[in-house]
Amino acid sequence: MAAEIIDGKALAERMRAEIRHQVKTLAAEGRQPKLAAIIVGEPAAGMVYARSQARQCSDMGIEYELVQVPEACGAGCLCEQIDRLNRDDSVTGIMLHLPLPPEIDAPSMQYRIDPYKDVEGVNPANIGMVFYGQPIIAPCTALAVVELIKETGMQLRGANAVVVGQGAIVGLPITVFLVQQFATVTGCHVATRDLAAHTRQADLLVVAVGKAGLIGAEHVKPGAVVIDVGINQTQTTDANGKTISKTVGDVDFDAVRKVASAITPVPGGVGPVTVAMLLRNTVEAARKQLARRQLANPKDTTGQSSCAASSRL
Repeated sequence: MAAEIIDGKALAERMRAEIRHQVKTLAAEGRQPKLAAIIVGEPAAGMVYARSQARQCSDMGIEYELVQVPEACGAGCLCEQIDRLNRDDSVTGIMLHLPLPPEIDAPSMQYRIDPYKDVEGVNPANIGMVFYGQPIIAPCTALAVVELIKETGMQLRGANAVVVGQGAIVGLPITVFLVQQFATVTGCHVATRDLAAHTRQADLLVVAVGKAGLIGAEHVKPGAVVIDVGINQTQTTDANGKTISKTVGDVDFDAVRKVASAITPVPGGVGPVTVAMLLRNTVEAARKQLARRQLANPKDTTGQSSCAASSRL
């Protein structure tokens, strides 16, 4: 029997309904969520994504600002914009579109974002707090994976899980989240010998490498849940010699679907949930900033006590 397809689009839509409600609640408490997205130059893919963000924010009731930094300005201008948004109390969330021009160091720019406004969860303060189980704002993609696993109804306690790919933003946080749910986790990476020997033991297999077709049916334990985080562009040529581009994951979907019990498609799996999670993080950031303000001023005009504010931190 073919595996159940875990519908990321449907999950993302339910999340958006929840976000709309949270935005209204926050507005009543005196805090309007606002996402500021920074883009350097005018990359075609980045501008398409930015327009999509603007539409989704409008639909959620979240204010949106696109900050365009001329590519010729370099790192100095980018730093100035990040610092400005950090100081702007009306901005509750900041994200930085990648890739950046090669002469600008992306991690140093991401690390400059205020941890309480870092809605992608990439600041070292946020990544580090994941290990203590108390992140200010956790990485979006890792959170999306957790939500998709919940969709399957899988019991993680005692399950054997394998995470292929141990990147700091996706693989490692996912590994930590699974350990915190008392799964027994094996982390595989570029130096892993006999990858299939590890993955075939997994009740849950999460793949986040960025290599099309890395995982085939021979890598998967029958009945396993498979979460494919990879996004890759492949090109083929049709009978007329026309080049056809296709978005695929790290998993050979058609082959693995015959073996697994549940699997995420690419596109339509982790991607939509990650976007929704970015918006949820924007709202959560606004909530935590409001709580900090109430702690600093117990007689805030919202009328809530500092104890009530601190309960949401």
